[in-house]
Amino acid sequence: MPIENRVSTFLGARREGITDLARGAGLSRTTAHTLYYATATRVDFETLEKLCRYFGCGVGDLLVYRPEATPTPGEQSGQPAP
Repeated sequence: MPIENRVSTFLGARREGITDLARGAGLSRTTAHTLYYATATRVDFETLEKLCRYFGCGVGDLLVYRPEATPTPGEQSGQPAP
């Protein structure tokens, strides 16, 4: 997926876990768990606000866009590009 969720990185830097995040940010444990393991498919604005407040960062620090590499025509067929 081209959008990288960095919640686990932030928690690791603070040496905190899922329960710490849930309690400190005011999130449900389920929400904290899905964010930590990057299995969330959508995030509410309210949740983003709580995360930004908790970590003292911006949305762009938590969610990073990483475009997927587009293969060249030769790579798609398994042959080297001319």
